[in-house]
Amino acid sequence: MVALRDSGSLRLWCAARHLDHFEEALWTTVSGLGDRDTTCAMVGGIVALSAGASSTPLDRLAAREPLPIGEQSA
Repeated sequence: MVALRDSGSLRLWCAARHLDHFEEALWTTVSGLGDRDTTCAMVGGIVALSAGASSTPLDRLAAREPLPIGEQSA
């Protein structure tokens, strides 16, 4: 996995491996080290779009910044 650490390949692999499980996707991404906040943001976005808001843990939804009116999804 070290060879994938700094490339888009790691992000795509983590997202594809856990398209239906938001939290597992992020833990797998973090294990790759590197720029964790950026890679997790990218993987989290892919998985959230694929699996929907129901896959995102409720504590994560509660901690996010408020969305503009009309864009609430959860």
